[in-house]
Amino acid sequence: MIKVKLFANLREGRKKEVNFEFFEGINGRYILKTLNIPEKQVSIFLVNGRDKSLEEPLSNGDVVVIFPPVGGG
Repeated sequence: MIKVKLFANLREGRKKEVNFEFFEGINGRYILKTLNIPEKQVSIFLVNGRDKSLEEPLSNGDVVVIFPPVGGG
């Protein structure tokens, strides 16, 4: 099982936490596509607290955290 936590406006219309069944080759791109989140809406993609690329394969038990770009003034 892979736990995915969404933050800020990425939660709109979605749950704040989503679980994915692990399978060989699952990666960040698959998760974004399945959740219908365009890559340009992702600023930070963490796996177990570390920055990872969307292409890197995930492991069973991973915790993924996804943040959108944050603006401010």
